[in-house]
Amino acid sequence: MNQPLILLIEDEESLRRFLIPTLSGQQFQVLTAATAHEGMAMARTHNPDLILLDLGLPDLDGMTVLKELRTWSRKPILIISARNQERDKVQALDQGADDYLTKPFGPGELLARIRVALRHTLQADVAEPVVVSGGLRIDLARREISLEGQSMKLTALEYRLLEALARRQGKVATHSQLLTEVWGPGGEGNTHYLRIYMAMLRKKLEADPTRPKHFITEPNVGYRLVLDAAED
Repeated sequence: MNQPLILLIEDEESLRRFLIPTLSGQQFQVLTAATAHEGMAMARTHNPDLILLDLGLPDLDGMTVLKELRTWSRKPILIISARNQERDKVQALDQGADDYLTKPFGPGELLARIRVALRHTLQADVAEPVVVSGGLRIDLARREISLEGQSMKLTALEYRLLEALARRQGKVATHSQLLTEVWGPGGEGNTHYLRIYMAMLRKKLEADPTRPKHFITEPNVGYRLVLDAAED
């Protein structure tokens, strides 16, 4: 069986010593780099299936590394960082990170995030998937939505917001990303629109809109659509 290759770009030696056996024990191949320049070189040489990237690197800021990697690679990049400010998370996600994990974190959470990111990479190869979240089913090719087998009707803006979340295959979408994609470049400052239309989606597609199970808020960052699966 092909073992996914993970590149860990992390300057903290103790964390590298901890993560190498943790990842290897889950049937991942692991490469490590202690600096930004070494990591970027290894990413180009080995083209890993997933990159774990620290932001506090000794030679370059991790945000710069992320921006450089995104100029040529679409493979998942998970940020692992001691920076816990919302602005850092938003900046990383806006620049193309797939997820953001704040140190310290447990191995179980890290492995779960890695599995989700790799699964979504495989699902992204399907041009127009059917996205499933519990009883919610979204057929992007046919533009059909059903809840517990019942067809649901959405307005044009509601559907565009739903589609923007569904196409991310469970990854978080920042407020800025959603506003730009749904309302256009001039909509970035209108966060109240986003709150209003998210409430509309929850009212139509959640069993209990006050306790959403599908449309999850990432405080001060954005939203994500929780997925069970994606079908061909």
